[in-house]
Amino acid sequence: MFTLNLMHTAAVYQKDRRELGRVMEPMLFLLRQKSHRLYSHSIQVAHYAASIAAQMGLPATEIETIQSAALLHDIGLLTLPTVALHKMPFLTRREQALYKKHPDLGSNMLETIPACQHIIPYIRHHHERWDGTGFPKHLRGVNIPLGARIIAVADYYEQITNPSAENWAKTKQEALNELFSASGLLFDPSIVRVFIDILS
Repeated sequence: MFTLNLMHTAAVYQKDRRELGRVMEPMLFLLRQKSHRLYSHSIQVAHYAASIAAQMGLPATEIETIQSAALLHDIGLLTLPTVALHKMPFLTRREQALYKKHPDLGSNMLETIPACQHIIPYIRHHHERWDGTGFPKHLRGVNIPLGARIIAVADYYEQITNPSAENWAKTKQEALNELFSASGLLFDPSIVRVFIDILS
């Protein structure tokens, strides 16, 4: 019976994996059409997030879940005007208000898709901050899903080392210093330590 249950679980996982792949392909295409920078950012964040998860010793299935969520973490930005994407982080108040809605908007896009249910919490909460100052729900500490905490660190680092706005990029060392300073305030300190170890 136990063996049969394992086989059933594996079969369901493989089916969900295929379905998620079919969903992700057109969404990544839309991201690329909207902004090549946004697409490249998503790819790099997924790479960093998967590396962090692997270094933390998470199960292979969870690493894959986090990587998938990272690929689609900014899917809600499809609703933001393209001109705003190209001048981030220098947004008007109205654009900033729209930007802060993107985690919820992206999650809502996926809510009716069964294969995406396990990645939705990571997408919805990737802008939460360790001290509760993030959005959309002002979660703090370990109340933020682990995958979202990992994506938050990867997203921040990639965003400041390869920003949309010219002449705003931080060097690798400057970015690592900023992450270290934000450890325990904006980001989970254990995840920041792992990421710094990976990049050092």
